[in-house]
Amino acid sequence: MFVQEEKIFAGKVLRLHVCSAEGAEWLEEVSEDTTVEKLKERCLKHCVPGSLEDPKSITHHKLIHATSEKVLTDRKTVLEENIQDKDVLLLIKKRAPPPLPKMADVSAEEKKKQEQKAPDKDAILKATANLPSRSVDRTVAHHNMRDFQTELRKILVSLIEVAQKLLALNPDAVELFKKANAMLDEDEEDRVDEIALRQLTEMGFPETRAVKALRLNHMSVTQAMEWLIEHAEDPMVDAPLPGQTSPEAAAEAGASSAEASAGPGSETGGEEAKDELTEIFKKIRRKREFRPDPRAVIALMEMGFDEKEVIDALRVNNNQQNAACEWLLGDRKPSPEDLDKGIDTNSPLFQAILENPVVQLGLTNPKTLLAFEDMLENPLNSTQWMNDPETGPVMLQISRIFQTLNRT
Repeated sequence: MFVQEEKIFAGKVLRLHVCSAEGAEWLEEVSEDTTVEKLKERCLKHCVPGSLEDPKSITHHKLIHATSEKVLTDRKTVLEENIQDKDVLLLIKKRAPPPLPKMADVSAEEKKKQEQKAPDKDAILKATANLPSRSVDRTVAHHNMRDFQTELRKILVSLIEVAQKLLALNPDAVELFKKANAMLDEDEEDRVDEIALRQLTEMGFPETRAVKALRLNHMSVTQAMEWLIEHAEDPMVDAPLPGQTSPEAAAEAGASSAEASAGPGSETGGEEAKDELTEIFKKIRRKREFRPDPRAVIALMEMGFDEKEVIDALRVNNNQQNAACEWLLGDRKPSPEDLDKGIDTNSPLFQAILENPVVQLGLTNPKTLLAFEDMLENPLNSTQWMNDPETGPVMLQISRIFQTLNRT
């Protein structure tokens, strides 16, 4: 009997269940060595009659193994794709690729991107070529800012004199300023960070010395510790800061004040009250005395400047080391003497300030005088007083009047 050669050498025949996207189902019998492309042709003949007339029809469809969700490769055989008997295959039409954008659309998109792009340096120079040039002299701007600070300081100096005269007329002035002085003492105590102080005392440093180090180094534990180590052998390390007194001096002052209060009061009461008020004014000013930054002092002295010059420079420039260095190398204006000069009391600016009702009322408040004294030596504290409900409105009116008259 004659047997065809193909039958003898044919591979194992598999029965595959095929489904189309339209819902058609059928069985296909194929050998293991059949390519996926041949299998796809047979499936298309079954479900899409006449589809093979279009050569693109085969490439527009794909077979997917349902269990593994794998897209079968046309050039591989059924065996190579590891398809087993009774497996389910899906015949799916491929999605058409998106149409290429038209030239007009591409041009519009590029134009939109160009419009949204930030201009470069050349475009800016081209657009501003016809504008008049206005160069700002930074040295002049800095000088104007310095003049503003100087003028404001002069205003405060003159207002302090007026406030002292007004408050001296108040029969309760001495009591008021005693309370204000006590407020200052409490304020000084509150400025010490208790946690930082405890860290330094636990290291073995004396409490009074640690407090001094913290105040000199803006409550920084690290810098305070370095200062304490550097000044461990300094004989003046325990000397009180300007405006502060040692415990012994405080005790002596308390004893002297007790003796003064025990003396005759009816005959010389007025003179004593006046002298006491003067002493309180001096004490308040000493507490607000300028304290130069010790690190800035050392750094500037290492450049070759004299200590007195350095302290003057830091006082004029609010403890700012760089500005103090520029002052020392420049014309040294304003001078330290200028800081204590008041504004011309007959000037329109000062008259406008004194005529303001809010300022008039504020000048009768001892706290306003304390604020003025503090801002003279510590300009960085201006924000604190501007936010204070009692002194803030006064400072706001002074600032507005100054800015208004400065524009005219």
